[in-house]
Amino acid sequence: MKKELSATQSTAILGILKVRFEKNMSRHKGIDWSKVQAKLGANKQKLWSLNEMENTGGEPDVVDYDKKTGEYIFYDCASESPKGRRSICYDDEALESRKENKPADSAVNMSIEMGIEILTEEQYRRLQQLGNFDTKTSSWIKTPPEIRKLGGALFCDRRFNTVFLYHNGAESYYAARGFRGSLSV
Repeated sequence: MKKELSATQSTAILGILKVRFEKNMSRHKGIDWSKVQAKLGANKQKLWSLNEMENTGGEPDVVDYDKKTGEYIFYDCASESPKGRRSICYDDEALESRKENKPADSAVNMSIEMGIEILTEEQYRRLQQLGNFDTKTSSWIKTPPEIRKLGGALFCDRRFNTVFLYHNGAESYYAARGFRGSLSV
């Protein structure tokens, strides 16, 4: 699959990202959109990934700038777990282990195909400092290998004005659980 946008698609996603950036300045104080846009213009594959995040309902936005790497960091900032990434199990091993009623895909596989990373617990908690996310849904988060090796996977949500971390079998899937991603540009 070609992971590059047409000129029209590039212009469209840049327009969406700019409007979201300007509407949510509290998420990225001190960051200049023109510098973000220049980075995106120089990296067509990352722009394609942001378009995939947008197309699956993630509403990506800049949440930080890494001074060491010179990269802008985007997270999915949709109020609820992205609709186009729900009803999926954690990874391909979990998907293959299901004998019946298999979900269409896994969070790990989708993230790889999109060119993004699943949020870690630390990143998820950082996102929650920027607003109230996943108050009706939940999101898979990157699961440590020692937990995954035992068949488990982790997810988080926000209830009662508190961020909760939970566990489930990696093969489970629910209509209200997806995953959130990050992308460094």
